[in-house]
Amino acid sequence: MPRTTASIRLLASALCWLGVAAAPAVAATIFPAEPAATRHAAPTAASAATELVWSDEFDTTDLDNWTFETGGGGWGNNELQYYTNGQNAFIQYDATAGSNVLVIEARRGAPAGASCWYGACQYSSSRMITLGKHAFRYGRMEARIRLPQTPGIWPAFWMLGADIGQVGWPQSGEIDIMEHVGSEPTLTHGALHGPGYSGNTPFAGTHDLRQSVDAAYHVYAVEWDADGIRWFVDGQPFYSVTRAQVEARGPWVFDQPFFLLLNVAVGGNWPGSPNAGSVFPQRMYVDYVRVYQAPGPRRRSVGSQPLAPPRAAASPATAPARPALAPRVMERPAAGPERHERRAIP
Repeated sequence: MPRTTASIRLLASALCWLGVAAAPAVAATIFPAEPAATRHAAPTAASAATELVWSDEFDTTDLDNWTFETGGGGWGNNELQYYTNGQNAFIQYDATAGSNVLVIEARRGAPAGASCWYGACQYSSSRMITLGKHAFRYGRMEARIRLPQTPGIWPAFWMLGADIGQVGWPQSGEIDIMEHVGSEPTLTHGALHGPGYSGNTPFAGTHDLRQSVDAAYHVYAVEWDADGIRWFVDGQPFYSVTRAQVEARGPWVFDQPFFLLLNVAVGGNWPGSPNAGSVFPQRMYVDYVRVYQAPGPRRRSVGSQPLAPPRAAASPATAPARPALAPRVMERPAAGPERHERRAIP
């Protein structure tokens, strides 16, 4: 079928989180949370990805880093939100984080004229991607996030293969760094999708924070190389998959650049719809997103910018400055409900 420009763009969001059925081939393991999350979780000692090559510290909204995907077609999972063109995302100072943060807000109601698959849109939110601007091959990808929590909410921090517009999904691969559904107040999930291990049979693990996910910021991360992928919360590993394990079930499709996504969905076949006890608005607070890679002349990935000296924080004059970190880029922007295709064309 001929591809239009719109369909190619939307394929980058297509058919991507089909999840674990009641009896997945790879069992999830639940680990307790760290007693307290640290402000900055460094790469693990065993990781070669120790050099910061790209970040967004969210001192401002940087549209050279992110594109807003829009629509209310259900995203393959009968989701209820309409994704707006930035109206549901903004920067604010958060004393809890000690810095400016990105806020993605899921609200009741939607802009005038917004259309959803079920009629007048009941909710709106934002979905941000780095496709065409930044993509990375291997490394440590992490974000410090305070999640929303209410029945029917579905926030995520994840990655898709940058060639999805050419090869489709699941051949492009998908790395779910963190997902949460509101029916599981203390749990977050990580998963890997590709040809032969998608739909109801991904590789997937679960982490128990032992507190509500909206109680505090946590650092959600993966470390990814040619030999496998490992998942972390606050520096604590909770799941891993080797290349050999993947190739026992299907092709390893993770030797190419992947782009990043941040979104907050409402409703859908996996989390279920909001109920009488659901509270809105709901906010996902993102302190930063950072990518580390192994030092060396070939460390920078497709779309990443040359590193520059750290810039001053954009928070209020009375706000404490961020702790000094490595240089960052110059600012240019188990049974349960089945997970379904929430990322299809709207």
